[in-house]
Amino acid sequence: MDGAVMGIGSPIVDLLARVDDSFVEAAGGGKGGMMLVDEQTMASLCSRLPESPERAPGGSAANTVRAMAGLGREAWFLGTVGDDEAGAFYRNRFEADGGKAGRIRVVPGRATGQCLSLITPDSQRTMRTCLGAAQALRPEMITPEDFENCALVHVEGYLLYDRATAFKAMETAREAGCAVSLDLGSFEVVETSKDILPDLLRDWVDIVFANEDEAAALIGKNDPEAALETLLSLTPTAAVKLGARGALLGRGDERERVPAVPARAVDTTGAGDCWAAGFLHGWLAGCSLRWCGMAGAVLGAEAVSRVGAVPEGDAWPRIRTRLDNLQ
Repeated sequence: MDGAVMGIGSPIVDLLARVDDSFVEAAGGGKGGMMLVDEQTMASLCSRLPESPERAPGGSAANTVRAMAGLGREAWFLGTVGDDEAGAFYRNRFEADGGKAGRIRVVPGRATGQCLSLITPDSQRTMRTCLGAAQALRPEMITPEDFENCALVHVEGYLLYDRATAFKAMETAREAGCAVSLDLGSFEVVETSKDILPDLLRDWVDIVFANEDEAAALIGKNDPEAALETLLSLTPTAAVKLGARGALLGRGDERERVPAVPARAVDTTGAGDCWAAGFLHGWLAGCSLRWCGMAGAVLGAEAVSRVGAVPEGDAWPRIRTRLDNLQ
């Protein structure tokens, strides 16, 4: 399938910091999760870091389409940043990574969203997020022109916290002739969206991604196979990602289980987002369901083997060669 890909969600500047467990304990809220914080709390946490954090464009859907740009796809993103240095950094870096930033809106008087990823020695990440201008996307800001020449629109689950905007995005994308994929994002998203998810998936979504926790939240028990069948009763293609145990895939009557690709985990930030990028790259190319899953596994392994959500530019020729060699 020819055409560009479009991500829709929250453009967040990722701040990547290596810390010990005591720093995470002092930050409060428990290890391994994500908490929303205000600007003052974010500034306080950053001031206590042992060293300056690395910066990179982030946000779940943005990570996915940035990775697809690395694979050679024309990749756009629709979201809102502030009229500040961080917003300029985000747009410039998104383009430097091969994406097209022309549909990222700039909101005057708002600070660009940031996510501080605290990476402990066990490679786990604990996130503190200040959404800032990322919350400013409104239904009236989404137009049919945004989706011109796009074959696929990838929506992050976090957008479901703003239902009106999520509905407008998916409805407009489908009316423009685009396929729509949805990454459920977190089990919290699933828990708060259970009342709308069945109709939303049935009416607007062609491909849905869930991890094991999200799948369990959807059906009320830890049974990935049952969760896959539930998702496939609502949408044509589904993937349930199981981390180091691989992934369960389904399309129509077809089922596959693909293994994970072994990797030495350094940072799990963005692993699921990159997995989705590999899968969608194969789906757009008309590849088999198994090939799509293996491409996802390759990109997921690449993501965890380095600090940061998406591999850097010099890694992409080697990654593309790995995909070319998949059977």
